[in-house]
Amino acid sequence: MSKDKEMWEEKNLKDELRQLFETCIEGGSEEDLNSLAQLLEGFQRKIQNNSTYIDGILHMERKIDETSCEITIPLHPVLNNNLNILHGGMTATVLDTAMGSLANYLQPEGFGAVTNQLNIHYIAPGIGETLRCKAEVVHKGTKTMVISGEAYRADGKKIAYATGTFFTISK
Repeated sequence: MSKDKEMWEEKNLKDELRQLFETCIEGGSEEDLNSLAQLLEGFQRKIQNNSTYIDGILHMERKIDETSCEITIPLHPVLNNNLNILHGGMTATVLDTAMGSLANYLQPEGFGAVTNQLNIHYIAPGIGETLRCKAEVVHKGTKTMVISGEAYRADGKKIAYATGTFFTISK
């Protein structure tokens, strides 16, 4: 692709995004605008911190060491299901990210870990201000790891329990 064509496509994409943004701002409710702000702030975090889109958009705060990984996210209506509680898929995403982060942290140089199996037991609704997920190693083998995870609301109530199996792969 020529340099001129690349520049034209980038300009066109930016113009389309500006138009989409304006349409959303003009037609959106207060809740819509708050949700848009939450997503854009997360996107900005991704750019500034050179992290993943999931880390940025969910505003993840992570603590990790050799024994555990803990991720906390603020809860926001954009993460809710139609019952106005945290969507189970969002809980699964943060649990998988906490467990996968720990699995990757413990890998030797040149290796990574990917989720092979994820089991989640939902216990209580996800409500409140934050979701905190903590992961710990159950078994560390040469080719696989089993990690457990627990998800908690801000009031300390456990809302989910998970286990995950992670394959070790070459990068």
